[in-house]
Amino acid sequence: MDPSLTREQLAKLIDDESRALADLERLLGREHDILVRNDRPEALEDACNARQVRMGELLRIQDERRSLLRMLGESPDNAGLDALLKACDVGDRLRLRWRGCADAARRCRELNDRNGALVMARMRRVEGMLEILTGQRPGPRVYGPQGQFATAEPSRMGAAEA
Repeated sequence: MDPSLTREQLAKLIDDESRALADLERLLGREHDILVRNDRPEALEDACNARQVRMGELLRIQDERRSLLRMLGESPDNAGLDALLKACDVGDRLRLRWRGCADAARRCRELNDRNGALVMARMRRVEGMLEILTGQRPGPRVYGPQGQFATAEPSRMGAAEA
């Protein structure tokens, strides 16, 4: 293993991940603004599509990092990355940038959770309004046979004589 070459490859992956996470953080903020403004559905769909593209990019970077770790005989996890950083990171520069990625990933998770909570609150509100309009209370939300959300129909018990 050539430490300088390994350091260059790892630095590129960390830089790519840092940029993708910064973009994801921006996209999640934009998504939140759209939700708060109750903007047109197309705007939200566009924001969600852009977020999915960024998530795909982050998964690709993660796969490249794991491949690099395997190629260098390290485990493809945080322990392997830590061992590689110990071997090639002079002055802990890469380790600090990696911590920045971890912090950005945590912020993205929090923003995504916030957006998800807002969407769920809106769904409950709409369901409540529909209940008032229709006079019917929907069943619990469950996953359907194709993995999509569905409303469970109330079960009916039947009695049979033996």
